Formats: sequence, C-alpha cells, structure tokens
Amino acid sequence: MIRNRLLAFLIAVGGSVGGMAAVSTAAASADLSGAGSTLVAPLMANWISTFEIKEGIKVKYGAVGSGTGIAQITARTVDFGASDAPMTPEQAGQCNGCVQIPWALSATGLGINVPHNKKINLSGKILAGIYFGKITKWNDPKIKKINPKAKLPNLTITPIFRSDGSGDTFAFTDFLSKISPAWKREIGSATTVGFPTGVGAKGNSGVTAAVANTPGSIGYISAYYLIAAGSIGVAAVQNSAGNFEFPNLANIENAASTVKHLPSSNAISITNPPKRAKTAYPISTFTYAIVPHDASRKGELQQFAKYCVTIGQKYGAALDFAPLPKVVKTAAINAIGSL
Repeated sequence: MIRNRLLAFLIAVGGSVGGMAAVSTAAASADLSGAGSTLVAPLMANWISTFEIKEGIKVKYGAVGSGTGIAQITARTVDFGASDAPMTPEQAGQCNGCVQIPWALSATGLGINVPHNKKINLSGKILAGIYFGKITKWNDPKIKKINPKAKLPNLTITPIFRSDGSGDTFAFTDFLSKISPAWKREIGSATTVGFPTGVGAKGNSGVTAAVANTPGSIGYISAYYLIAAGSIGVAAVQNSAGNFEFPNLANIENAASTVKHLPSSNAISITNPPKRAKTAYPISTFTYAIVPHDASRKGELQQFAKYCVTIGQKYGAALDFAPLPKVVKTAAINAIGSL
C-alpha cells in the first residue's frame, strides 16, 4: 500500500519531490536543491523528509531524468545532480570539478503487457532483437524456446523506450552492448540513444503507463516503479550464469557483490556481471549524486550526502533499493569528505 501510494504521488506531481517543479532551478525557499534521476526519486522522497526532521535542512528535488540532472548541475542551476549513469569524460570536464558519489543501488527491470503472461523469460540477445526490430511477435520461436510452458500469442511486440535522457536507458543499453556486438557497434550505450524502433515515453512513470496501456508492449522501467505498478507483467532476464532472474533485492545485491574496488571517478558498471554471481539480476545499477567542489552550500551538501549513504540506506529495502556494499559505501564517504 505504501509503495502504491508513493507511486501515485510521484506520477501525480509530475516527477517532483518536495514540491520542486519539473524544470529545476536553485530554489531560494529551500536550503538545498537537486535534480535528475527518476529511478532514485522514491528513495529521495524518504531521504528528504527524514533528513529535514533530523537536521532541519530543507531539500527540494526535481525528478527530471539523469541527462537533465547532469545538465543542470553543470549549469549550476541546482546544488546537486543525480544520475544513474556515471558521467562520461566529456561530461565530467564540462561539469568543471564535480565529484561523483554512488549513493543508491537498484535495477532496471523489464515490464511486459502480454495477455495471460505475468512472467516471461528473456535473454539479452532476444531483448536486443526486440529493440532492433528484428523480433516482432511474442510467439517468435526464440521466445518460445525459453518459455516452453507459456501460451505466447501471435501479438506484435511494441518496444517502449525513454524519450528523455535517462540513467535507465544507460543501464539497459550498457547491458545490451555487453551482450550484442551489433548493438555496441550500431547503437551503443548512453543516457540517450537512437533506438531503431519503438515508442518513446517520458520518465519511469511515463514508460510504466505506456506499457500498462499498450497490449503487446515491453519497456525498461526502474525496479520500484515496475513492482509498484502491479498490473503489468515482469520479465526474468538471463544472467551470465544462464539463470533467469527478477530485479529483487537479493539478486541486485548479488550483482553488486562483484564490485571489489572503485576507480578514482567512482564510476561502476554491474550490468551482465560474471557467471560467479549465479543469482545476479543482470541489469542492476548504482545511482550517483553529482556535487561540485565549488558548491556554495558545501557543508549542507556534505551533511545530506553522508546521511543518504549511511542512515538513509535503511529506507531502501521497502522501495527496492539494496544497501550499498561496504567497499562502495567507503568510497562514497571518502568522496563526500573530499569536497
């Protein structure tokens, strides 16, 4: 019930948390302002409310997509950005002294709308074929082969993708690029890519609604929104060990367990982890705070970010966010201290 109410709230306010408009500017009425990832928005809502109670510092956040979040912190129209995709070297240069802090861990799931099928197994190669427009029917032999007991209809597949710059797009295309050499060569991975086919929708709430209202559709959606929706089916995605897994907490944690050290940039990819992670969900992802060294409210930002990676982690499990692994939490705390 809590999950469904929060999803309805996020959709009703157009993806804003704490009352911030969808196009964010540094708000004078708030001590801190941020913008970016819609994936982290449900957890951000809890962080903001509990942090204000504890510390008396207000935070407003616009869930406008990772790409816009990076653009806004680069322009310094907000105090911090949030992105599920680590910054590219070019973006890091343009951000001029920004620090990337991993502060949450979740996954990008696959929602489906296939009559009489609440669960379907899919592989990375099949997903690439669907989003390339080469696999066009749900009863395609490749899908039937890994779903021998399913009654798959002769129904056209409608791929749905994010029309805005999105960390979920990055996680999904990063996964496909590791599975399909053709995808890596022709499409690549980024917060925005040129999908060869399909229909665009804005934000996780937009993709969730599009899948729910389009028979035959499939769309990549962050785990929270996907599970909260309830009315749409979910794909189990094949991992490197050959197992079909759902984006639940244990499987996300298993993917993250493969992280043993972080680079100086703190950029981490845990999509398609090695086969030793037997139960890993293969489109798991970290999400990041992006904070500039020259922040005018550096003390408050450090306080908020440290709260999120420590005390704030306890609010994640109810919203499909796994706790940060120790090595990642340590790197995050060090990055916060370096500001």
